[in-house]
Amino acid sequence: MKILQFPVFSLFLALFILESSIFATVAANPSNNYTNIGLNYGISFLNRTTFPLRFVFGSASSAYQYEGGAKADGKGPSIWDTFTHKFPGKIADGKNGDEAIDSYHRYKEDVKIMKEMGLDAYRFSISWPRVLPYGKVSKGVNNKGLTYYHNLIDELLANGIQPFITLFHWDLPQSLQDEYGGFLSPRIVDDFRDYADLCYREFGNKVKHWITINEPWTYSTGIYASGVYSSKQCPKSNPERCKFNISTDPYDNAHYQLLAHAAAVQVYRQKYQASQRGVIGIALNSNWFIPFSQTKEDQSAALRAVDFMFGWYMDPITYGDYPQTMRSLVGSRLPKFSREQSSMLKGSFDFLGLNYYTSSYAANAPSFKNGEPNYGTDSLVNMTTERNGIPIGPRAASNWLYIYPRGIFDLLVYIKRRYKNPIIYITENGCDESNDAGLSREEALADGMRIHYYHSHLAFVQLARRNAVKLRGYFAWSLLDNFEWGAGYTVRFGINYVDYNDGLKRYPKHSAKWFKTFLHK
Repeated sequence: MKILQFPVFSLFLALFILESSIFATVAANPSNNYTNIGLNYGISFLNRTTFPLRFVFGSASSAYQYEGGAKADGKGPSIWDTFTHKFPGKIADGKNGDEAIDSYHRYKEDVKIMKEMGLDAYRFSISWPRVLPYGKVSKGVNNKGLTYYHNLIDELLANGIQPFITLFHWDLPQSLQDEYGGFLSPRIVDDFRDYADLCYREFGNKVKHWITINEPWTYSTGIYASGVYSSKQCPKSNPERCKFNISTDPYDNAHYQLLAHAAAVQVYRQKYQASQRGVIGIALNSNWFIPFSQTKEDQSAALRAVDFMFGWYMDPITYGDYPQTMRSLVGSRLPKFSREQSSMLKGSFDFLGLNYYTSSYAANAPSFKNGEPNYGTDSLVNMTTERNGIPIGPRAASNWLYIYPRGIFDLLVYIKRRYKNPIIYITENGCDESNDAGLSREEALADGMRIHYYHSHLAFVQLARRNAVKLRGYFAWSLLDNFEWGAGYTVRFGINYVDYNDGLKRYPKHSAKWFKTFLHK
């Protein structure tokens, strides 16, 4: 079975050799100040002036994590409203996003924070059930929900901040999950297209950057692993969907997300783009994967790992089909696109949003003989964050997030070569610390690790630009501490601190002050 194509393999060898030149420095001291690595590349000096004038700096958020107002002004329930209440044990602290950080009522305060920091843009998502409580245009539009987003967009524009809107950031209307299983059914495609059409019609004259779906990989894999699609969230029309099929459901879910994305792009291009003069894309996430050893087998495994996380979505929207590696290994369990669907997917983005947080090692796994075939074993890759007992980088609070700034450069260069050098915005990048109740507020504001994280990643973003990657912007995750899905409020990703014990008051962390200085020089 031939997995590697020669041009990609040659690129990876070149990157692997380059990788080795600095890995010894990192591995010798995992707590290394990554700014010093930037010095080796002549990229340690950074501020706003070292980037192009039109390069966009912003922060990112999502509706369920920020807004609260779970039942305010006619909003319908999302699957996350249901999940957090029915299965609180699945959330680290047993909490939910009913109030979150109350951006539904505090959006003006939050926009003021962005303005004072000097940010150019704000990426946020629209809550589908806030504007369509029953998920379908035909079942009624919630005008109060539309008014909220009009007000937020107007407040941003009045303060010189560009809105970047994500249409779907995982908070699916519960009614669509109940009716037919949400993204496990082809029926979602028409409902998502209609929802997108409503948003373009309402907001498109003021919004010039649209993102259809955030991290379809996470929704296809991690959301399932969290138990959202449990036996208590069965589609009424098809009770058999209560039986979670680990061998096919992640692939079916991904398939219909891709088709929904393509349908939403198609309606924007056909009906709105010429008059509204905006652009549309999708936000994909990926780690970078480093061969565990220099063997050909481990090098191939690292490429397969990229295909199974990133190529799974990037290949269809660039070339119209899934990567050959996936076709070969998953076989008939991987859905097929019709000729019309393939044509609609191919080129279905004006820009790529890229979410990058971490990297890991990839080693070849010749076979997984036990158990039912599933996404976790199909790639024949063992992944690890250690090699010879040495972590790939310092660990942040989350057990999946090891800090490896070089990965963002390697991933960007790989995308440039493999996928026709698309226009890219880094739509999420950040790290977390634990929500430690034993710290005073002053201590909690001192987030030096985050400053090093952002400085080093921005340095490698700048290096990627020098290597002709078409980067147009960078969004930090996140503007504020917030509800972090399965982690609840146990970790903090914000560059601004939210005091959960004192009325959700906001305070700038040291990283927020660093960004302000960075953006004003």
